[in-house]
Amino acid sequence: MRGRRIALIAGGRSSEHDISVASARSVLEALDSGDNDVVTVSIGRDGTWELGGPAGHALVPGAQPRPLETKTDAEQGQSADAKDTSTGSPGHGGGPGPGGPAETLPVPATSASVTQTLAEVDVAIPILHGPFGEDGTVQGLLELANVPYVGAGVTASALCMDKDLFKSVMRDQGIPVTRNVTLRHGATLDESPYGYPVFVKPARLGSSVGITKAHDASELRAAIELAYRHDEKLLVEEFVGGVEVECSVLGNQLPIASIPGEIRTLDHEWYDFASKYDEDGMELVIPPELPEETIARVQQLAVEAFVASECESMARVDFFVRPDGEVVVNELNTIPGFTATSVYAKLFEASGIPYAELLDRLIDLALERHERRSHLEY
Repeated sequence: MRGRRIALIAGGRSSEHDISVASARSVLEALDSGDNDVVTVSIGRDGTWELGGPAGHALVPGAQPRPLETKTDAEQGQSADAKDTSTGSPGHGGGPGPGGPAETLPVPATSASVTQTLAEVDVAIPILHGPFGEDGTVQGLLELANVPYVGAGVTASALCMDKDLFKSVMRDQGIPVTRNVTLRHGATLDESPYGYPVFVKPARLGSSVGITKAHDASELRAAIELAYRHDEKLLVEEFVGGVEVECSVLGNQLPIASIPGEIRTLDHEWYDFASKYDEDGMELVIPPELPEETIARVQQLAVEAFVASECESMARVDFFVRPDGEVVVNELNTIPGFTATSVYAKLFEASGIPYAELLDRLIDLALERHERRSHLEY
């Protein structure tokens, strides 16, 4: 890892807050192993932004927030010319949000503000999952501040967070996806159009939060009610028997696909929250026990979905392989789980790109995109 000034942004207001923190700890450990100057910016469940983060959820337990090393006068001038973010605050510094008021670590008086910190870094790495971070909101902030950042841009982030809109784009591009019915603003169904079982899920959430596998009409109604607690739009989606496969993608204009992996749940009926995050909840089989042509088809569609949704940097694409061999896209995650043992990293490690090198490539891609777009006229 080459020495760079890096802001690692983690936490967030969504129900995937703790997952974000776990991913960020792993990234921070890898970044600190080199000569990088890393500062953490934590977003509390109440929406407040600060250096360090909520007590008990600091990226490094017991660690105190620390400012970046002081720049020279010349460097400060160049930074101000390149990225003027001296006004306003990127946080929601008002009252408590959905998560309630958060007890926070004290920020030393010598620490720069979050805004100043973001203005001074070479690159930001948002490790945020779900709404208020993976959906284009934080990416838009970084675009306004002219800060290079890892991950998909505003359009792709917003599109891929919305499972309904994402599938619409995939269908328009001729990429096969699972069938679904979309419900909005309290609309309901008395029966499934696809028989049973059927999946009901919030349109804009991740980590299987709010998702139910309904086996009859009674469970369907309860599942719809649960999903509406998390979003105003939801999907009722067909059940696809067969093999669940995931594939990682890396790159900007010339993306590459990893070796795919097969997801096998252990002691769980489906790949729910518990099977994703409990120890021994799932088994990742790399490569999947599928014909070579099917594996190649998964990789092809992973890259096609990545390009069609205008993603850059990274993504994990989730698939089903039907019993007849047809490969269908389920969804695309623009900020997948990012610990060293997460599926995204494991698949690239199996493809010959270890975790530290993967992070380095992602930072290079962020800087390349920022430089490329800096030549556009506005």
